[in-house]
Amino acid sequence: MLRRTHNGEGLPFYADRVSSAKNNNQGAGKMLTIHGRANSINVRKVLWTADEVGILYEREDWGRGFRPVSDAAFQAMNPLGVVPVIDDVGFVLSESNTIARYLAAKHGRTDLLPADPQGRAVVERWMDWQAQEFNNSFRAAFLALVFKSPLPGGQETIDASLADWPKKMAIVEDQLRQTGAYITGPNFTLADVAIGMAVNRWFITPIQRPEFPAVSAYYDLLAERPAYQKHGRNGLP
Repeated sequence: MLRRTHNGEGLPFYADRVSSAKNNNQGAGKMLTIHGRANSINVRKVLWTADEVGILYEREDWGRGFRPVSDAAFQAMNPLGVVPVIDDVGFVLSESNTIARYLAAKHGRTDLLPADPQGRAVVERWMDWQAQEFNNSFRAAFLALVFKSPLPGGQETIDASLADWPKKMAIVEDQLRQTGAYITGPNFTLADVAIGMAVNRWFITPIQRPEFPAVSAYYDLLAERPAYQKHGRNGLP
């Protein structure tokens, strides 16, 4: 069966278990498999990372609108029941930020994830903040306004989210004003993969947005990267 695959430049091609591997993929006929629907923000983080690193991979659809994550086959891979999950030649791993760190570290991409403890900690701090604080600020508003999902607490929950979201975005604005480029400084890192996906949601969700000039410039800077155009600023929320 033909599956959609990508090369290191983020350009799609189709292959049936491509028989050659790139970088540190192990064994002929083996490649990374990414499990999860391509419209999931967390799956897109992993897809973006894989393209930045330059890894051959294939992807299989799981989750909303596709095979359910409650399926026994998926539960065997990830009993937590969420996408994404990767299978790297038998090594199975879940959680998008953890996967991104693993892929960068495995393939020696110290530009994306520094090897020195302090540099790495700075990148990971922003990744963890995105997953915990930033995402939680906009989750209710996003689900209600984009997916029309009913929420416990109703409009009160939505209003609280709409009030908190700009406060978190102001933190990103202040950081970008200080660095003048990317989240941790002049160079692109995995912190930008995490924050960049959330920034796309800020601009694509139908809300009234205060002006954040540094965030707008950052959004355009990220759009210069082919992998962000493909997996981030691609018209999907």
